[in-house]
Amino acid sequence: MITVVDYGMGNLRSVAKALEKVGLDVKVSSKPEEIKNAKGIVVPGVGAFGDAMHNLDRLNLLQPVLSAINEGKPYLGICLGLQILFEYGYEFGEHEGLGVLKGKVVRFENREGYKVPHMGWNQVWIKQKEGLFSGIKDGEYYYFVHSFYAVPQDEKDTASITDYIVNFCSAVQKDNIWAVQFHPEKSQKAGLKLLENFKNFVKREG
Repeated sequence: MITVVDYGMGNLRSVAKALEKVGLDVKVSSKPEEIKNAKGIVVPGVGAFGDAMHNLDRLNLLQPVLSAINEGKPYLGICLGLQILFEYGYEFGEHEGLGVLKGKVVRFENREGYKVPHMGWNQVWIKQKEGLFSGIKDGEYYYFVHSFYAVPQDEKDTASITDYIVNFCSAVQKDNIWAVQFHPEKSQKAGLKLLENFKNFVKREG
């Protein structure tokens, strides 16, 4: 059973349905014990970094999520679920994240000819070809909606980059942690392929 963590941020059902479409047994839950007992967890979310951390804490979900990661269970973060992996986020002040990856989350600078948030289809240039992006072509298009992006301290954690105002990290992969800034559930065949890769990872680890 894969648990999609419900902490009150984003459309969880669309993520769950996409995971079900690739053949995963999925439960959406805000119960700490169900997250603790899951074979793997998925943390999606849209909104502010600080709100996400506050909600996880308020619902007593911080420790179950961290425990799942530390126990080596497959973790898939989507959008905000990628950002909170890092040490600090700078949205409406400075906020501490989960700190399982070293680095920070910062806002796109305003630049003439570009709109913030970065919204729509953009290309993903793959740095780690095995795992998350196995069988996916370099330069594939995925759907983005975000104003902030992660800056990993260790470049080896970066699984892909995308060009918008800057070349930013659009996915990370380290051990059992897989996470993407874009929305695979909104990215049609390319998104489903990535979720299928996650399914294979869960089965292999299980």
